[in-house]
Amino acid sequence: MLTNEQLHTIEVLQKECEQTDNIQLKLNWDMLRQRDDLSMDFFYEENGQLIAYLALYGFGSTVEVCGMVKPSARRKHHFSTLWLQALQVIQEKGFQKILLNTPDSSVTAKEWLATQSCTYDFSEFQMQWEQQLLEKSEDILIRQSLPSDVDFEVHLDVLAFNLSEDDARIHHEDIKDRTEEHRFIIVADGTDVGKIRVSKIDGEAYIYGFAISPEFQGKGYGGKTLRNIVKQLHEEGYSVGLDVEAKNMHALRLYENIGFKSIQAQDYYLWN
Repeated sequence: MLTNEQLHTIEVLQKECEQTDNIQLKLNWDMLRQRDDLSMDFFYEENGQLIAYLALYGFGSTVEVCGMVKPSARRKHHFSTLWLQALQVIQEKGFQKILLNTPDSSVTAKEWLATQSCTYDFSEFQMQWEQQLLEKSEDILIRQSLPSDVDFEVHLDVLAFNLSEDDARIHHEDIKDRTEEHRFIIVADGTDVGKIRVSKIDGEAYIYGFAISPEFQGKGYGGKTLRNIVKQLHEEGYSVGLDVEAKNMHALRLYENIGFKSIQAQDYYLWN
């Protein structure tokens, strides 16, 4: 696993980059804190100080890439050097699809991407919940996921997130033992109708993998589930955030109706 010192230096560099560029980087801290494969992290240091960092995040046959360079040390090819190292690991591990992630307002990232063999693929909004009164719905039950729910969860990931079944099962194996992440099954009238995941780290909660089975959509279960989850997290003292793909207007409106506001967009580029 990454050491506490490594995690601290990554966090310090992230805050400096975000403050300088007025952006929010997507470093997937829930995954970084649970790293069991240190070949997915790439560091460049000078005089004991972290200057550049690049991270790989595997999701089945797809790998996402995110990184940063200290503002005062840019345009010295540090990131490109790390990227070449990362490409070798990507090839060795056999990933089939590479997505490069950048905040949509990052000028330096877009300049670097313009020199690479990649094309824009999609964007997603990072959203944060702004406090408002939420009424709890009593006709929705949210229970902990059980080992017997694996096939149901995998099936929903295939339907909702356009994953292959193999990728969905690999992703499930990757996340099932994360101590800071909780998986829930959504139940209505005694029937399993959906799923949702929540991670809790340092007073911040993040919602992932939210999906309602197609045959149960349009019945209000999604909105009721979100209200119950967000209400509970708020009462526990957590701030609440999530990501939603920009073209998913139905989900976007659902989140906005509950009080989520877009704080920044993340752009994804497909490596050719």
